[in-house]
Amino acid sequence: MRATFVLGRIAGVRVGVHWSVLLVFGIIAFGLSQGRLPETYPGRAWAVYWAAGLCTAVVFFASLLAHELAHAVVARRNGVEVDDIVLWLLGGAARLKAEASSPGAELRIAGVGPLVSLLLGGLFALGAWLLDLASASGIVVEMVAWLAGINVLLAIFNSVPAAPLDGGRLLRAFLWWRTGDRLRATAGATAAGRFFGWLLVALGVITFLTSRAFGGLWLALIGWFLIAAATTEGQQAQLRGVLAGVPVRDAMTSGPLTVPADTTVAGFLTDPRFRYRHSAFPVTAAGVPVGLVTLDSARQVPRTEAHAVAVRQVMVPLTQVTVVGPDSPLADLLPRMQPGAEHRVLVVDDGRLVGIVSLSDVSRTVNWLMRTAPGRRDGL
Repeated sequence: MRATFVLGRIAGVRVGVHWSVLLVFGIIAFGLSQGRLPETYPGRAWAVYWAAGLCTAVVFFASLLAHELAHAVVARRNGVEVDDIVLWLLGGAARLKAEASSPGAELRIAGVGPLVSLLLGGLFALGAWLLDLASASGIVVEMVAWLAGINVLLAIFNSVPAAPLDGGRLLRAFLWWRTGDRLRATAGATAAGRFFGWLLVALGVITFLTSRAFGGLWLALIGWFLIAAATTEGQQAQLRGVLAGVPVRDAMTSGPLTVPADTTVAGFLTDPRFRYRHSAFPVTAAGVPVGLVTLDSARQVPRTEAHAVAVRQVMVPLTQVTVVGPDSPLADLLPRMQPGAEHRVLVVDDGRLVGIVSLSDVSRTVNWLMRTAPGRRDGL
């Protein structure tokens, strides 16, 4: 899940938001301002209800962010770097650059999220009680009480032993510890995730058909997303098993054609070297990689301006490009790769560009490995 826009960095971790958050934000704000709050405390102005609903939705997403930041901080302490955190339709996701090195590390990284949500639920519950004792506004007490309940529910739901939920990670850690086989443990957790997803879909459909409640459709939607996410996770685990021990250098395209950063967009588009072979090219300045430019981004520049615009102005800067070393494990790179020319991976060795990797390169390597006997893989 890629962020639609980036909010900034917290504790060194890039935090982004997917557009689907707006849907959930709207549902929460509308449900509170037009449902729960007016029903519980009638007679207030509509602006009061809307202000309360919007503020509660903001604090709820701050709670989700705290949950994911906890994963990120503990992951770093256990030697696992974090790509970013993305808030989206069903909550949030902290994307890790690699997998945990041991079942214990997996347990700590996965378990801290529900613990933080449970702690926040307790703190909000205490806050609601204290506000009530202090005779605070009933609407304020109701807002804090709702936040307490939703955080406790979030902790419970995420603890269900089914991938890709945190409970699924805990289940995988347990199975990994028992069997010593991470791939087998992942298969068990993803199977549990698909089962739980189908259970939610069935319950949601039955609820909708018997009561015509919108909540039934929402439950089915959550189940469907869990099925898709668990299936994807299982497929990625199988690929990581195939790619185990394979370095990035064995899959990369070596010595890629580069574009000088000061080249004009017109020169880039008309140069025959860049026309036909690829859809994205590394950009260099003084021989050092500084970004990645795609043909699509260059073609968006109006022809009347193409002679005055430099490639560096339309490229994806290096800070937003995935960069790895040639000896990095290809299996660890796989979860960080995305479709699209702008998501190519640059391979850099001591500051020097030595290769580029696309999903098609990985696919070609996987196909080669699956056709090759295990004894010949060392010769890749």
